[in-house]
Amino acid sequence: MSPADVPPVGARIRQARQERGVSLRGLAREVGVSASLVSQIETGKSQPSVSTLYAITTVLNISVEALFEQRETVAATGSALVAHALAAFAADPARRIGPLITPGEREVLELDSGVVWERLGHVPGTDVDFLLVTYRPGGSSSTSGGLMRHAGTEYGYLISGELTLTLGFETHTLRPGGAVCFESTTPHRYCNDGEEPATGVWFVFSDT
Repeated sequence: MSPADVPPVGARIRQARQERGVSLRGLAREVGVSASLVSQIETGKSQPSVSTLYAITTVLNISVEALFEQRETVAATGSALVAHALAAFAADPARRIGPLITPGEREVLELDSGVVWERLGHVPGTDVDFLLVTYRPGGSSSTSGGLMRHAGTEYGYLISGELTLTLGFETHTLRPGGAVCFESTTPHRYCNDGEEPATGVWFVFSDT
């Protein structure tokens, strides 16, 4: 995957943290991870898991959608990788993505633990994550095995493969053609225990 395909998520997390006057150690403490991991995420040396990413955005009171958006001040980090990725996306954070998005035009975000998000579109003024989500074999929304929760409401439709959803105290098996919907504040975790990738379309409506 070329650098242009990957939004500079770490740089945007760092910018949001600094704008809010939150220290690196303070963010790590609130999220429940080490300061070194936050540093590695911000510098692009490591990618967050789904659960860690949602925890960070919750603490910083920003949406996941915002992490895909271009902000020119991020380019001031001086990183060639960041500058290259920023050049690949439009400079206007209020830009519309669509109405038609071809597979080659999708913005792709590789997360830790075998999860890939592909952005399927965006309408300015809305706070919705519209994603094609793939869990590779063994992939999980949490590297630690813990449950995550975040603001919003979640809707998902599985196209292929099989996913196990732990939702509160219940476990559900999601197969092709199956769908889920629940309040994202309910502790939950997705994992792919199968041998084939599990791919589906997800909408997450955020309250932020």
